[in-house]
Amino acid sequence: MEIALVLAIIAIIFIARTIKIVPQQNAYVVERLGKYDRTLTPGLKFVIPFVERVAYKHSLKEVPLDVPSQVCITRDNTQLQVDGILYFQVTDPMRASYGSSDYLAAITQLSQTTLRSVIGKMELDKTFEERDLINASVVNALDEAAMTWGVKVLRYEIKDLTPPAEILRSMQAQITAEREKRALIAASEGRRQEQINIATGEREAFIARSEGEKQAEINNAMGEAAAITAVADATADAIRKIAAAIREPGGEQAVQLKVAEKAVDAYAQLAQKNNTMIVPGNMTEVSALIGTAMALMKSTGTPGRAAP
Repeated sequence: MEIALVLAIIAIIFIARTIKIVPQQNAYVVERLGKYDRTLTPGLKFVIPFVERVAYKHSLKEVPLDVPSQVCITRDNTQLQVDGILYFQVTDPMRASYGSSDYLAAITQLSQTTLRSVIGKMELDKTFEERDLINASVVNALDEAAMTWGVKVLRYEIKDLTPPAEILRSMQAQITAEREKRALIAASEGRRQEQINIATGEREAFIARSEGEKQAEINNAMGEAAAITAVADATADAIRKIAAAIREPGGEQAVQLKVAEKAVDAYAQLAQKNNTMIVPGNMTEVSALIGTAMALMKSTGTPGRAAP
């Protein structure tokens, strides 16, 4: 009975040491008689008891590593407190087991020294502006060195950059002065733009007034020209009608009568102005005057016909 119990215990121990269940995103490194043999992937696996053993267990997940805060000196000899965090992942379990005795400590120390070297090449103002460049430089330097450790450095992020209190006060004063300078520049630019706008408005108003006056003068001139043309056209039309009436039968007699009436009216007006009755000494003078007027009208109005 005791022998059976001992054999059962031995069998349980044997089975427990033989069967290995590897979780997802994990890898087990197996050694046979103290020498690396193989890497167990996730799932149900078997090893030879007392000959093989699981020497190392690695998680293949992304691991965040808090890098301790440290003091770095910039190019312009300013102390800067820097705190960051590193993200890495085990990609080769065998190298992670045998490449370094403690790859976590190695990555931490290397990230600190690399960070000090990168910040030492920059001035204080650039460290605040070039965070992405600092992060990329640290990742490139770490990734190259961590390949022999079976680790892939994914990214590095600076959590905080803290300069000394004196530097903070001077930076705050500089920022305040810069803001006041921008405010003064903006105010002067506003005044200058206002003056430009006023001058531009006055110039455009003067141009508009002059254009209006010019157009008014043009319109007046065109109106006067149109009036003169209309009067001339009306006079010419009247003359043409008179000439046509003279050429009609009895037209010359009507003209003679009209001229005689005008002559008589003229003598009457002269008599009224001088308060003296003026009577032609010879009535033939009136006939001669009418004849002369008719001759002139024939020579201008009806050319080619003989005088009566």
